[in-house]
Amino acid sequence: MAEADFIALLRNIADSPSARGLLDDVAVVDGLVISHDTIVEGIHYLPSDPPASVAWKLVAVNLSDLAAKGAVPVATLMAYTLSGDSDWDAGFVEGLSIATRHFGLPLVGGDTVSLPAGNARVTGLTVIGRTQGNIPDRRGAGVGDGLFVTGTIGDAGLGLDVAKGDAAHDEYLLRSYQRPEPQLAAGRLLAPSVTAMMDVSDGLLIDAARLAEASGLAVMIDLSAVPLSPSFRAVAGGDRSARLRGATAGDDYQLLFTSALPLPPVGVSVTRIGHMMRGAGLKLTDGDGEIRLPDRLGWLHA
Repeated sequence: MAEADFIALLRNIADSPSARGLLDDVAVVDGLVISHDTIVEGIHYLPSDPPASVAWKLVAVNLSDLAAKGAVPVATLMAYTLSGDSDWDAGFVEGLSIATRHFGLPLVGGDTVSLPAGNARVTGLTVIGRTQGNIPDRRGAGVGDGLFVTGTIGDAGLGLDVAKGDAAHDEYLLRSYQRPEPQLAAGRLLAPSVTAMMDVSDGLLIDAARLAEASGLAVMIDLSAVPLSPSFRAVAGGDRSARLRGATAGDDYQLLFTSALPLPPVGVSVTRIGHMMRGAGLKLTDGDGEIRLPDRLGWLHA
């Protein structure tokens, strides 16, 4: 079953207002912001990735959901599959300690299980955050709102190629893939000014389309405005093909948001890349006119 079809079935169960219609990345329960993400060996990370980096990534991708709600981390619970490799498990715990301390995220519990030998590692994390102000979701964008993104796009996708040995070594790109930085501080500063906000996890284009769908609108993206890092340009260039590659790669964990208000300084670069409009779907343009959508907008689990 496709991921979207499965989630559609779950909406019949998740009818509490706290679930936000399963159209967002978090639930909001009594003022607490709660999210859960799972990463799987061979899908979300390479078997050759260092275990400490895998632990960092697990923490970071979950905290990215809290960042998109302007939330402060409070606690986390972890589900861990014992690998049968004591050194790998110990390396993971060391990385987990570094990451949780770095982000101020206390580990308060969880569960461990074993899988048959040879199975891929599967690790999940539930994060709990708190915010006293506006908790933006994907459903609040309005006609005419600008569409913005923090940071740069596509670095982690090229970093994956570096890790696989398919691209020349670039430490910045590799770190973008293995050790993403959730935009927690920026999210807290932006939350009062945005109408909708989410993180970019599966790819800029597919996530923008999801935000538009949740808000009942269409979105227009100017591909030429999508911000690219110097490292990305050095490896992939900056033409239309390269920008499409970056905008569909995923794993960026930047913030994608809409706003009609002036934006406060947030300590990271913020780029306007498009706007919301009446209708449905995603439209792409650049300096040469409208662009046909690529066959794949981003990552889909099925």
